[in-house]
Formats: sequence, C-alpha cells, structure tokens
Amino acid sequence: MKPIRVLIVDDHAMVRKGLVTFLKNQPELELIGEACDGQEAIDACEQNHPDVILMDLVMPELGGVAATKTIHQRWPHVQVIALTSFQERELVRDALQAGAIGYLLKNVSGEELAEAIRQAHSGRPILAPEAVQALIQTPSEIESLAASLTRREHEVLALLAKGMSNPEIAGQLFISRATVKAHISNILSKLGVASRAEAISLAIQNKLVR
Repeated sequence: MKPIRVLIVDDHAMVRKGLVTFLKNQPELELIGEACDGQEAIDACEQNHPDVILMDLVMPELGGVAATKTIHQRWPHVQVIALTSFQERELVRDALQAGAIGYLLKNVSGEELAEAIRQAHSGRPILAPEAVQALIQTPSEIESLAASLTRREHEVLALLAKGMSNPEIAGQLFISRATVKAHISNILSKLGVASRAEAISLAIQNKLVR
C-alpha cells in the first residue's frame, strides 16, 4: 500500500511542528508539504498533489474555508479535514459546505487523527462530537426537513448513511446511477447542505435515518 500523502496547513509554526512530528511517526502517512495560509495550500496542491489536507480555518490572507472551496472545485479527489480550535455552528457549516470531509478540533489525540486521515482518504466523513453537536437542529426544524423528503429520498439517505457509494445504492434500490445522483442532489437541496458528509451527519444526529 502506498502511504497517504498529507499536506499540513496552519499559520502557527508550533502547530505545524507538532503535526510534522506526529506524521513522521506514522509509517502509513507521508508528509508532502506545509503551508501557512490558504493560498500556499492551493499552490501546494498544484505542485505536490496531496491525498489529504489538514486545514486550519482561521488564518490571515486567505482563510481555510475559502481555500477548501477552491481546492474542492479544482481537485475534488483531494480530501480536506478541517483541523481547528473553533466549534461554532456557522464555521462548521461553512467548512462542510466548502467541501471538507471532516471537522476535528486541535485537542484530538494522535490515534484519532491518524484514523481520521485514513477514513478521509477512503471517502468517509468524520466529525468531532463538538462539531456534530453544533449541527443538531431544533425539533421543529427536523420535522420540517423530514417531511420535505420523499419515501425514496429517505431510502437513499439511509443508504448514504451506511457508507454506500452511488453504484451500490443503485444496485440496492434497482435504479440507475443517474437517478441516484438526482435523488442525492434533491436531498442536499432540501436539507440545506452542500455535501454528502454534511447530509449524513445531519441525518444521523437528528435521527432522520435509523
């Protein structure tokens, strides 16, 4: 197995130093670069082609949310994990809507971070409990969201929450991949989210799926 190529983006040198030390002790992970702001992160993607980015969100010049959005648009295969000290609902939403697959706080343990990188590389979202809590809706909001989904959209959402890909969902429900894609687009629109990761998190935490 090839090591997972990781890029570190943070404006604090001491944070980067700690992450570098951590990565060097993980044989399945490979540090391929560091950046101190969002623009440097974009440039590093262009030059070094990382698999996963550990992205701080609050930085001078170009922040992490804007950088994540650009990277997600240009290189959709690159997975971004927001790694920050902030857990405000708006910031969590902004990061996920920009395309981040994960949202972790900087107090995460080394073991948890390594597992998050592996999960992100496999396309599986991972969120800190504090981030999940920030996304929980009020009961009235949940009732409204649940009522807006059709029976088929509920089925697709449930399979998404199980980690199934579009082809797997199509096979499970005996529908075309194009139909699955259309259902997912409708689900994202109705739930007011911009990514599968956010839709799955919202659905599980607010019990829209079993």
